Amino acid sequence: MKKTALTRCEHFNAAHRLHNPNWDDKKNKQVFGKCNNKNYHGHNYNLEVKVIGYCDPETGYLIDAKLLSDLIKELILDRFDHKNLNLDTQEFKHLNPTVENIARVIYELLRPKLKEQLALKITLYETERNYVEYPY
Repeated sequence: MKKTALTRCEHFNAAHRLHNPNWDDKKNKQVFGKCNNKNYHGHNYNLEVKVIGYCDPETGYLIDAKLLSDLIKELILDRFDHKNLNLDTQEFKHLNPTVENIARVIYELLRPKLKEQLALKITLYETERNYVEYPY
């Protein structure tokens, strides 16, 4: 039997500011540009959560899609949707909320909830043209 991948697509909106507190304003502006706006800015993130592995021969499921949907809602959407990532979340109090870091945090929140034999891949679109895959 070959491996199968199940992907669940979701969407959330969030504001953030890219900023390194160890740098002065000039360097932050130089590195992060408009994304360093002190009043924050927002994105409409598109999230793909891909689970990869072997289907259960008794159920035919790789993972119950309803279970995956519920996990994403509880662990990701309820936590990040319509939030200011810098101000409203513990995960980004001391971690710069780049799309790369957001994807990694999403992975780290979901990974412990899945069976060990299942692989997990996160694809997070910050814009239609910019997205991150984690892990790669």
